[in-house]
Amino acid sequence: MLLLLYILNFIGISYSFNGERSNENRSFPRATNGEQFPWDKLRLPDWIIPVHYDLLIHPNLSTSVFTGFLKTEVTVRLETNFIVLHSKHLEITRALIEERNPKIQGDLKQLKILEYPTHEQVAFLSADPLLVDKKYFLSINYIANLSDGFYGLYKSTYKTKDGQTRLLVSTHFEPTSARMAFPCFDEPYFKANYTIKIRREEQHVALSNMPKVKTRKLGNNLVEDHFAETVKMSTYLVAFIVSDFQSISGTTSSGIKVSVYVNPEKLNQAHYALEAAIKILEFYEQYFGIYYPLPKQDLVAVPDFQSGAMENWGLTTYRETSLLYDPETSSASDKLWITMVIGHELAHQWFGNLVTMEWWNDIWLNEGFARYMEFISVDATYPELQVNDYLLDTCFTAMGRDSMNSSRPISSKAENPTQIKEMFDTVSYDKGACILHMLRNFLTDEVFQNGIIHYLKKHSYRNAKNNDLWNSFANTCSEEDFASAKYCYTKSQASKNIHNCYVREHFDVTEIMNTWTLQKGLPLITVEQNEKRIKIKQERFLKGILPDDPLWTSMQTGFLWQVPLTYITSHSKSIGRHLMKNQSDTIELEEDVNWVKLNVDMNGYYIVHYEGNGWNNIIKLLNQNYTIFSYKDRANLIHNAFQLVSAGRLSLDRALDLTRYLQHETSNIVLLKGLGYLEGIYHMVERRNISDVTKSLKQYLLQYFKPVIDRQTWSDEGSVSDRMLRSNLLQLAYDLQYPPCLQKANELFGKWMGFGGKLNNIPSDVMKTVYSAGSETPTGWNFLLERYKVSVSGAEQTKINSALASCKDDANLARLLELGMEGNVIKTQDLPSVIYRVSMNPAGQLLAWNFVKKNWSKLLEKFSLGSFSMRTIILGATSRFSSKQELEEVKLFFASKQEISQLRAPQIALENIEKNIKWLERNLDILTKWILENLQ
Repeated sequence: MLLLLYILNFIGISYSFNGERSNENRSFPRATNGEQFPWDKLRLPDWIIPVHYDLLIHPNLSTSVFTGFLKTEVTVRLETNFIVLHSKHLEITRALIEERNPKIQGDLKQLKILEYPTHEQVAFLSADPLLVDKKYFLSINYIANLSDGFYGLYKSTYKTKDGQTRLLVSTHFEPTSARMAFPCFDEPYFKANYTIKIRREEQHVALSNMPKVKTRKLGNNLVEDHFAETVKMSTYLVAFIVSDFQSISGTTSSGIKVSVYVNPEKLNQAHYALEAAIKILEFYEQYFGIYYPLPKQDLVAVPDFQSGAMENWGLTTYRETSLLYDPETSSASDKLWITMVIGHELAHQWFGNLVTMEWWNDIWLNEGFARYMEFISVDATYPELQVNDYLLDTCFTAMGRDSMNSSRPISSKAENPTQIKEMFDTVSYDKGACILHMLRNFLTDEVFQNGIIHYLKKHSYRNAKNNDLWNSFANTCSEEDFASAKYCYTKSQASKNIHNCYVREHFDVTEIMNTWTLQKGLPLITVEQNEKRIKIKQERFLKGILPDDPLWTSMQTGFLWQVPLTYITSHSKSIGRHLMKNQSDTIELEEDVNWVKLNVDMNGYYIVHYEGNGWNNIIKLLNQNYTIFSYKDRANLIHNAFQLVSAGRLSLDRALDLTRYLQHETSNIVLLKGLGYLEGIYHMVERRNISDVTKSLKQYLLQYFKPVIDRQTWSDEGSVSDRMLRSNLLQLAYDLQYPPCLQKANELFGKWMGFGGKLNNIPSDVMKTVYSAGSETPTGWNFLLERYKVSVSGAEQTKINSALASCKDDANLARLLELGMEGNVIKTQDLPSVIYRVSMNPAGQLLAWNFVKKNWSKLLEKFSLGSFSMRTIILGATSRFSSKQELEEVKLFFASKQEISQLRAPQIALENIEKNIKWLERNLDILTKWILENLQ
């Protein structure tokens, strides 16, 4: 058999374990030297498996070049004469191979090197066959430039107080950029162990996934750090950093050393992150029943960082604003954000690192879980942050994206690097978190926790797929559990521990959850209540596309969810439950009721429409005694009403009528939700320059919400919820040009500027509003820009950036955009947010769009096509457009850029503009009439 396989390989025929046949009739690509490349697929062949990487790397900060030597141990599963690895922008100077034989010193044999940059692959050809079940060492020497972007091994800089520029290098490999630092099997399935050595200058510090075990002096101011061997992991989790950072450290109750590394001048901002990381790491060890498997966890604030953070095992990296907390300039929302990001990245140490999705189509198994665990962990460790209140907004955001036809299933096909990058979106993160929350509510907390423990234990150091997760919830027992007599569930026992109402019903977790992960969108549940009978129907919920649209029927065909419904009624304080499996169903109650409310506390991922007098009854109830519903139910009702308006299922005046009770609302979360919709409508008509409606709506908002605005103090007092309400309300009052707000903001800014910005007398929660007021004058705008340059607080810089983008002066807005493009004063990482903020400003909307069009090629040089940054730019620059002329202009621009034809972001942008156009066409007259009727 071995001889036959060798002959077949020699004549160009080979087989892989997935049964795929490769022969000379296939059209193989050409390598860079013109020869035939031996592999034609994006995914690597599966018959060579990495076991261990021994990597020595020397990033030279003076020359911006790095050299590497890699020795990779591989196992051969099918006889072959070539090895294909990933490699991008690496110049491979030599490649050798030797068989691993402990008894005999192997001969090093030279390999022929072929490169195919289109697939970011390199092939190593051997004159002799590589034999099955043999282990080989592949040795590679290479050299490359440090990356100028945010992927691979890239350069970063920061400025000291005295103006010096300091250099460092950091890595970011997820999802497909480890290949930019060393040749590797850069797919999550190919897990291996790593031993890393880093050469550096003596004044620097080197960090990697594992602790340093020794340092060798090499002379010429060079040293070589050796790090302990890693656990088995995927390539995208490898990380190393060389910098002059300093750290503070602490230890968890289980002995894990936790350190926060940062620019030395910001070390005083690292204390909160250290405290939070220790508390959350300890929580996860208890919750998952699995000790953190590494001896240390480093958290590093990287000055140049495209995303929010990255979960490299043992060496998590963060944008500075996601890790550093400055008590003087960080607001309540900043603190909440930092805590949640740390909770997210530490959750990944189990979800993603310990158990990794098999392929990127299931990235939600990493990101959806980490997103959801943010809420569970922060609620347990910092209850005062009231984090669960913001799970509502997470699900509202997901529904907004999912209710458009351009959405996608949670588990979606993704093959090339651009498609893979696009998977890191609202669907994977937010929808993933929300369906997990629905499942937890369905199964109970205990069953849910036991299920994920079983999932993590069963698949530790391995890979998993969707069904592996669902099977873990159906059977939470492991051999270890039986051996130790631990409490667990078998598949047959599981239903007995679910809410009582489900015991009588047959259900299959896999069958239920596949309807939420394998099809896009979400259901609309229509309710018709008649005494003790509730008739329910489900259909796909779509915004902007009405039932009379010609495409409506085709967009509904084939969609069906198994929906875990919950409900309360006028005659029952207990929660009713019903698993809806069909297009229509009936719920029989024990007695007649006056009203019913579905999706209790918004624990489910669906929209509800109350037909007949349903909405009228709800509006009446809210006006009579709004506390009859929980605050989460009230937020849910407001959200549903305005979503149904966008779908053409509810008249705008009914949704606006529902908000009238808000003058009595005591929940900050609900008040902000209602205000958010009203403010959104205001900005839409303001940007369209519909002056009469804008003026009337502004008058209504100030008249109706004046009491709650006037109650706000210009301070940092109160709970997190109180403080976030204050920030939002005062910013709204400023946007509406409310005289008392303008006067106070200008007064505070004047005092602050009078002291040269040195006396920090502006409360952090109102800092953004005060800075916005100051930015309206040329002197104030320039003063803020100078303050931005010298500030050592990322939180303050973010608030200044937002204020600079809110001014009405075209020249200053254009200057701000150019500063973002230059990347000196405003770092390149912040350019997408600058474009977004300028586009949100009515005075800057067209300016931002024209800037994107003019600089499209330059933007693609700075940010990869499928990245979060490019999505922010595309969607930010277009999201407020609402005219047919703007729609055609955006269509023409996208059509002229062939490279974005397969991206989802342009599709989302166009559908969003179409939705805005239809919303105004249907609702502008109704809005005008309602405001006039309700103005006093």
